[in-house]
Amino acid sequence: MEDPLDPADMLLFVAVVREGGFTSAARSLGLSKQRLSQRIARLEEALGVRLLERTTRTVRPTEAGLAYFQRCQAIEAQIAEANDEARERHAQPVGTLRISAPVLFGRRLLAPIVREFMARHPRVRVELLLADRQVDLIAEGFDLAIRVGPLDDSSLSARLLTMGRVVFVASPALLAAHPTRPPDSLGELPCVGMRTHETWSFGGRSVRVEPRLVVNDLELVLAAVVDGLGVARLPTLVCGAAIRAGQLQVLHHEGDDGQRPVHLVTPSRRRSPARVRAFVELLAAWPELRIDDDGAGAPESAAQAGVTLSL
Repeated sequence: MEDPLDPADMLLFVAVVREGGFTSAARSLGLSKQRLSQRIARLEEALGVRLLERTTRTVRPTEAGLAYFQRCQAIEAQIAEANDEARERHAQPVGTLRISAPVLFGRRLLAPIVREFMARHPRVRVELLLADRQVDLIAEGFDLAIRVGPLDDSSLSARLLTMGRVVFVASPALLAAHPTRPPDSLGELPCVGMRTHETWSFGGRSVRVEPRLVVNDLELVLAAVVDGLGVARLPTLVCGAAIRAGQLQVLHHEGDDGQRPVHLVTPSRRRSPARVRAFVELLAAWPELRIDDDGAGAPESAAQAGVTLSL
């Protein structure tokens, strides 16, 4: 009958190799040198292979011992990670959470999520940077970021949150004032845009328009369209709440090419702090990030729409 192998002896063996001998390893482990030597001898006997070459001056692993050390060292790391995860699972998120997001996404979607997160986790301090640039998460010390559009950094861990679409929208009042318009004649309706001349593509055709109102801010474009000043081409991340509230109607989708993925990205690492995991879980479950066939997201009341700007 083979001698039973004690998994704890595997970790003792790792310590001996790492420390370069029994004396240093015994001191770091709080064991006697004799007891440690007996445990390693028992491990070798159970395996039926010599793991260490011992001389009066040095102790070094054999070829088999070196391969065994590498495997046992990986197991040691997994045990440490499992222990840390178990401790943190019941721990309250603490510390500072640093987040970066595009300006419009942060204003319209991220702000209420951050408020809810802070209410749930009072021991977490949040630093939120709204900027229309891609921060370097590692160099600038961010825990996570929201990225809209294709990703170009494969070194990050990414999670798809939702798909934004580009749609052509108008207010019910504007559409009621133009009841005889052809269904695809956006160019014949008053328009709101961000340039003096724009080309709008929908339904397999393109239309060149001259907006009645030109403004270089999407929030103001949205407010103008809600007020009935014209039709606009807007991302659903901006106008989705107004659509859900009945303030706007979708006339056309720009098409599949108008879809833009929204990702949550974090630095690639095996284990994130509890505060990061808690925020990711909340963000992933947030109802307003769900997108339906119109790109308008989950149902929402008019009071939650948040469209308060006017011209």
